[in-house]
Amino acid sequence: MNRLTSWINDTHAAPSGAAFAFVAPQHNQPVFDIEESTEDVIDAAVQSAQQAFLQNKRSTLAQRTAWLNLLAQVLEANAARLAEIICQDVGKPIRAANFEAGRGAQFARACAAAVQQLAGEVVPVDAAAAGAGHFGFTRHVPIGVVAAITPFNAPINLLVQKLAPALAAGNAVVAKPAPAGTRAALLLAEEMVKAGLPKGMFNVVTGDKDAAVALVKHALVRAVSFTGGTLGGEILLRHAGNKKFVSELGSNAANIVLADADLPDAATKIAAAAFEASGQQCISAQRVIVEQAVVAQFTELFVAASAKLKVGPAQDPATDVGPMVSVLSANRVMGMVANALENGASCALAPKQDGATVSPGILVDVPRHAKLWTDEVFGPLALVMPAADIDDALALANDSPFGLQGAVFTSSLKSAFRFSEEFDVGSMWVNEASRFRLDMYPFGGMKQSGIGREGVKYAIEELTQLKFTGIKL
Repeated sequence: MNRLTSWINDTHAAPSGAAFAFVAPQHNQPVFDIEESTEDVIDAAVQSAQQAFLQNKRSTLAQRTAWLNLLAQVLEANAARLAEIICQDVGKPIRAANFEAGRGAQFARACAAAVQQLAGEVVPVDAAAAGAGHFGFTRHVPIGVVAAITPFNAPINLLVQKLAPALAAGNAVVAKPAPAGTRAALLLAEEMVKAGLPKGMFNVVTGDKDAAVALVKHALVRAVSFTGGTLGGEILLRHAGNKKFVSELGSNAANIVLADADLPDAATKIAAAAFEASGQQCISAQRVIVEQAVVAQFTELFVAASAKLKVGPAQDPATDVGPMVSVLSANRVMGMVANALENGASCALAPKQDGATVSPGILVDVPRHAKLWTDEVFGPLALVMPAADIDDALALANDSPFGLQGAVFTSSLKSAFRFSEEFDVGSMWVNEASRFRLDMYPFGGMKQSGIGREGVKYAIEELTQLKFTGIKL
């Protein structure tokens, strides 16, 4: 089998350490080996990035804009190859994989436009008596080397969500993708250097958890941008130490349906949000909280909408729900079903497992101590929970250690604004399901769902340092 090794400067590192087999989700067979990068390899990648950063530290906004437009062009030129890799290595249905490849280019161009407005401000230092005769201003300056730790579920989109803002801010990037995202990340890095990105500005190290820890610990890494599970984020934060740390972590997204909602619309949108991408997104709909007066009607509509989704092979353009990333993940999801059933729940739509593929599952009567209520399922499962009224719905929605993104379906502006005030999430949508996301708004969590914000201009600002200059006139 081929062995994937780190990409540093403009070449693949020579094999130097242990490797592990990557197993494709669709046929459960090993297809290539991934090297677990040693500390020496990671040091070489970071040193290369540090040198590239110093050489390009004075890059103008015009130069950075050109890098971002280059990224967009590379993504567009390689969209078909990247989509096929995502389909094969992640098991993402090809239709969704094609969308992901296209979205990356759009995001890079949005960053190219936004960075041209990266401005500081004049500080009214004469508000203090001692500031009379002085002038003060701020500006955004680069941080240095940024470690980008990315998950498997959107290997290009979530890499570009870190890479583009970091380059826009003038930083160099060392990425450590999840194993299933390794081939896609290496291809992007190779093509970026071929297209003209300065060597060392975007390096990729291969491996799994040990490589991620070694990368964030490196003294020359000055910022970490991580997307992944809450436990993994906590571990990396402890190892990162005194560094800027931006994280998008776990969730068990609540979608609330009030009695005055458009029920067919809500059922259709929440079904897609719960089960497309096999529920393997941090904002996939998991806890569906429905006002008691309409819970029976909504559940019937929700089951019908979910049953219409096509479960099949990832290569089929008609497939809505393909395989999960591994058989182990599918087994874990079915274990959560068993846990809920043992605690008194029942199935409104019973999930079925075939290898790594799990069909949509909807459970009812799930007690609040069951794992399906308390934990992140990260799979094609959802539960329906009745709420007595809007007060009860809010209490149930906030009964979670997470607070990433949520949704409420209602025709009442008053109810919408009440959720805006009292729903403990970093972002929420009214009459769109929790998986609905656009790239221009600030995206990030409350509670255990993360630190900082992503989204075009917000991510750029997160990956800069705000520097003040004062002048005595």
